[in-house]
Amino acid sequence: MPVINLSKFKNKHFLSLMGNGVISLFGLLQFGLLYKVFSKEDVGVWLFFMTTQGVLDSIRNGFLGTATVKFYAGAEAKRAADVLGSIWYLAIAITGLMLVANAVALPLLPYITNTSVVVSVQWIGLTMLSSLPFLVIFGRLQADEKYGTILWMRMINSGSTILAFLVLIFLGKFTLQTALLWNFITNCMTSLIGIAANLGGLKTIAHRSRATITEIYHFGKYSMATSLTSNLLGASNTYIVTFMLGPGALAILSVPTKLMELVEIPLRSFVGTGMSSMATAFNQKNMSHVTYIMNKYAGMLTWVFIPLAIGVFFLADIPVNILSSGKYKGTEAANLYRIVMAIAILYPIDRFNGIALDIIHQPRLNFIKVQIMLLVKVVTTFVCIAMLHNVYGAPLGGMLTMVAGLGFGYFSLKKFMDFSIVDILKTGYTELGLLGKKVLGRA
Repeated sequence: MPVINLSKFKNKHFLSLMGNGVISLFGLLQFGLLYKVFSKEDVGVWLFFMTTQGVLDSIRNGFLGTATVKFYAGAEAKRAADVLGSIWYLAIAITGLMLVANAVALPLLPYITNTSVVVSVQWIGLTMLSSLPFLVIFGRLQADEKYGTILWMRMINSGSTILAFLVLIFLGKFTLQTALLWNFITNCMTSLIGIAANLGGLKTIAHRSRATITEIYHFGKYSMATSLTSNLLGASNTYIVTFMLGPGALAILSVPTKLMELVEIPLRSFVGTGMSSMATAFNQKNMSHVTYIMNKYAGMLTWVFIPLAIGVFFLADIPVNILSSGKYKGTEAANLYRIVMAIAILYPIDRFNGIALDIIHQPRLNFIKVQIMLLVKVVTTFVCIAMLHNVYGAPLGGMLTMVAGLGFGYFSLKKFMDFSIVDILKTGYTELGLLGKKVLGRA
């Protein structure tokens, strides 16, 4: 009988997977506490604030996240210090602009009647400032492939927030304002721990150069635009379904959407580890290895997602009923889950095509790809819902969007890299078999 070799799990892939899993778990716990204690109105204000923060993060992290990994990973010491110092400079500059915009909005608070907007204006600047160091720290750790440290830092940040919320509930002082205050405090604490441990290399800001700042800026403007557009790509369903079918239909669609976050855990983990490895290979001018890494990760995930999609086809009602406490039994939720999980089979290849375009210094093409997807998503979702008069139009529009994005990304990338869909599937199948043997202790 084969014995599972647990030591094989102690690698960057498993640690990255654990990190994303921990964040998802803490996120569910956090929202569970909010839903339990807050009124619906306060939960809505919190979600509006977090959405606003997500948009701003997509700008800042989109500008610097991929750039940090691309230019820092595998670079020699002098170049690495220059890159990291320039990243710090740009991170401070971007956050500074956000703070200025926030300061301009503060005098308008007496004239704003929407509570969600008021709370966002009050707290967004401080929150973005508190998370600034962690942005650079996370980028550097990802580039250095120190996923164990990333896991610990994430646990400190999310765990301390959950602990603070539990204490506030016990003391009877858990309100929207105290939750936002302690969210700010725990962000500051995590950032200070990272700086004290020299995880972000703050001192390298003295080694920044105008040339590198300019280089990162010109690269980052495309990746930022891609990140922001991707954020809007995910939000488009919310607006279209709400305005065309109402909040009830959106609630039904939100069930499979929330369940798909479980698929995003391995996808984000493989993208994180694969991106740093691809960046290192590209910086060492080893294009064949860049291609191999892309084929490996995209192929492995595709083969993993196929049986998952088959399982969901037969068992979709079970997770839907568990998540919704049976409230959406008999609705379109289970069928929607089957459809979106089938579409998810294409996620790995599409995602790694986009990452590869960024890594080989073609962020403009990746930006065009996401723009095409956003345009197709809005048009096809609107048309499909208008024709069907039900929520099934949303995933059907998503299917056409995925095909458009995958097609553009694939043929754009083939101009620079020698690969095919067959290569991806073959490499992924082989690597998955080798991984299985390692886990079972046969290799």
